[in-house]
Amino acid sequence: SRILQFFFFFQAEDGIRDAQESRGLGDVYKRQILDRQVEISHLGGPGGWNDPDMLEVGNGGMTTSEYEAHFALWALLKSPLLIGCDLTTMTEDTKRILMNEEIIELNQDDLGKPGVRLWQRQGEHGLYEVWVGELSGNELGVIMFNRGEETTQITVSYEELKWNGQHANVRDLYARQDLGLVAGELRFDVPSHSVKVLRAVSYTHLTLPTIYSVQISVVAVSLKKK
Repeated sequence: SRILQFFFFFQAEDGIRDAQESRGLGDVYKRQILDRQVEISHLGGPGGWNDPDMLEVGNGGMTTSEYEAHFALWALLKSPLLIGCDLTTMTEDTKRILMNEEIIELNQDDLGKPGVRLWQRQGEHGLYEVWVGELSGNELGVIMFNRGEETTQITVSYEELKWNGQHANVRDLYARQDLGLVAGELRFDVPSHSVKVLRAVSYTHLTLPTIYSVQISVVAVSLKKK
């Protein structure tokens, strides 16, 4: 019912924890919360946001890679990004993660469409999955998440992403690096309990303004000669 959906918009969990007493347990609990979002992520949007609970980044119960995964996934889900650690004792890694404006932009995108899990697969060393979120301006946010215990190569095709075209300009948001024009698929080695966070921009969408500007320049030059 719509009433039940409305409840989920406010809080989808009964409380997150970082489990400082046992490193790694916090990551397990975070993944359990993430799994619950699969069924309800599509219910969120402008006017009512799903809330998988506050961030645990910086509380000491996960590794840096696990915190990066936690923050990026919560951002793509359009979860409220509520800092849950002590601001007076934040490490440089904690600040780097929480103050990454490119990840925050995924969360604050004007379209306001929560990301969804595209698929989850069993690999040789454990589960891995791909999350995707539609963004304004004909762009996509893509997160490859390796739940396994060893580095795993993760591949997702543009066809699976329902991408319009076979080329995209891709940026790695944690590395803050442009990866250039990528054709056909996204393929990356992702370490254990880590993510690869990407922003893909349509090649067609990028080149059209350049074509138009050239045409306008030619017209302007022609008029000047007359």
